[in-house]
Amino acid sequence: MAQRRMFSKKVTDTDTFLDMPLSTQALYFHLNMHADDDGFIDNTKTIQRMIGSSDDDRKLLVAKQFLLPFENGLVVIKDWRVHNYIQGDRYHKTQYINEKSQLVVEENNMYTKRIQDVSNMDTQVRLGKVRLGKDRKDILSGSEEPDQLPYKEVVDYLNEKTGSKYRSSGTKTKNSIKARFNEGFSLDDFRTVIDVKSKQWLTDQKMKQYLRPETLFGTKFESYLNENEVTSKPAMKNGGYGTR
Repeated sequence: MAQRRMFSKKVTDTDTFLDMPLSTQALYFHLNMHADDDGFIDNTKTIQRMIGSSDDDRKLLVAKQFLLPFENGLVVIKDWRVHNYIQGDRYHKTQYINEKSQLVVEENNMYTKRIQDVSNMDTQVRLGKVRLGKDRKDILSGSEEPDQLPYKEVVDYLNEKTGSKYRSSGTKTKNSIKARFNEGFSLDDFRTVIDVKSKQWLTDQKMKQYLRPETLFGTKFESYLNENEVTSKPAMKNGGYGTR
């Protein structure tokens, strides 16, 4: 593994990065220093303990998409190829071949997770009021998938609820929304998450900054959605649930 690591100011000088706590920024730098030559880290918790960082720091890096997590606990630095170019005679290919195969290198050299092919999904996947059923015959026939997901509707609803001015055309925003739809979530699910987190965070000066697409529609989307299920349960009466 190469012993030198570089950092691009295109990443570390952004408001998104500098707005994070110093402990979170420090964890990001240390993770970069300990990553293999393709940006993968398999001992994140060890590095956290070594520098006195917390799980919240790691979770924040994931929420802001500086880290891309895998189900087995492995993470990869999203902007690894933006930061580093390693000469061929010093480069050692990562051992995490399966995880690397799940990534796509975009034109800006950032890693993104490969979007699941809709044609391989259960045909009963629900998409709320907007469905891909009418386009499925095009997908199954081998033609390119018509991208008719309601990016604008989702982002417009977020802006309406929070007073923000996010654009639905951003690459990160569209990727996050598309990933959630490909997992089977509906337009109503997006509205529910926006409603739940707006109610919780909009008046909280510390948390209102996270009312943004990359946080709300990221890897914690399902957890945010289930928070509504908890708060919607009927009140307890006489030791049991109230009657409907």
